[in-house]
Amino acid sequence: MQASKLSTLTLAVAAAVALSACGKKEETAPAGAASAPAASASNVIKIGFAAPLTGPQSHYGEEYKNGVTLAIEDANAEKPTIGGKPVTFELDAQDDQADPKTATQLAQKFVDGKVAGIVGHFNSGTSIPASKIYSDAGIPMIAMATSPVFTSQGFKNTFRSMTSDTQQGGVMGKFAVEKLHAKKIVIVDDRTAYGQGLADEFEKAARAAGGDVVKREFTNDKATDFTAILTSIKGANPDVVFYGGADAQSAPMVKQMKRLGLKSPLISGEMTKTPTFLQLAGKEADGTIASLAGLPLEQMPGGKDYEARYKARFKADVATYSPYGYDAARTLIQAMEQANSADPKVYLPVLAKITHQGVTSSNWTYDEKGDLKDGGITVYKVENGQWKVMETVGGGAAAKDASAAK
Repeated sequence: MQASKLSTLTLAVAAAVALSACGKKEETAPAGAASAPAASASNVIKIGFAAPLTGPQSHYGEEYKNGVTLAIEDANAEKPTIGGKPVTFELDAQDDQADPKTATQLAQKFVDGKVAGIVGHFNSGTSIPASKIYSDAGIPMIAMATSPVFTSQGFKNTFRSMTSDTQQGGVMGKFAVEKLHAKKIVIVDDRTAYGQGLADEFEKAARAAGGDVVKREFTNDKATDFTAILTSIKGANPDVVFYGGADAQSAPMVKQMKRLGLKSPLISGEMTKTPTFLQLAGKEADGTIASLAGLPLEQMPGGKDYEARYKARFKADVATYSPYGYDAARTLIQAMEQANSADPKVYLPVLAKITHQGVTSSNWTYDEKGDLKDGGITVYKVENGQWKVMETVGGGAAAKDASAAK
């Protein structure tokens, strides 16, 4: 009993000492210490990013994200200030799974989280529905989306980081007829906003150049067996087959074309012009032709330096999209710095009129719709398992800079 009382007394004393120590610690804390984290947080400017980071298109999204990550790291290393205060840019990267419904949910999440701007989405099929939500909130977005619809909605907040399908599909349709001398053409697309849009523009340009589109087929962006379509195509004996879609479909398609004895070359867009296509298609990749927005990496104004720094940072080669993601993020940040504000209402008009000297172009500027003014197209062909440049069309100031640098 006595021991119990003594133990109780000891505990009471210990508690009193602890409370006293707590009170003393609070009294001696530096003034303003409690508010320091809040002050720091107020100087963080969040930039949202959305792309497929899981699933069959994750290799596109991850490389794209790497470019944006590098851009934000570079910007922060420059000790930026906005409104007279030091700021830190922070990336909020989310996986939209290349799914329109998920994309709109993420868009609302970004709006609720009060991000200053968006780099993304990657796909046209996700960028288009998400853009309405960002437009309603007045948040600028620079997307990889290439569908003409994306910047034709009348929104003031939509901008591209690559040329549109109108430019790319138009170049390839004309190229097929005039340079490849294709008279009979077959077109297949995956029915996505990107694939169908690119195929539509290719068809218009090919017909205008005098080509005859003898057959138009479609599949979906999950398919891998194209035997029925290709058997039907073989009967048409086309000079070329154009495919609008991603490498997850174009790679098995070209393998099955060769197996069925189709001698027509496969032509496609930038989602086929990837290292992944070469890996998936193997030796059957040879002869495939694909277009990609802009100049080849080695000819880009900042390409060589970017390539070296990208490899050092991510221990991987530059594939396709990361330089455009890098320039998009840097352009967004430049607009904020020039406007001296991260408030979308303040810096959006500056972004619309910006001239950015970037990795991919020394004259990154937008027209009234948000399309890039000086978007070049490069046509590539697979030879001995490697993408080789066939021809570069357009590119404006960037092309001139590349020629001068040679």
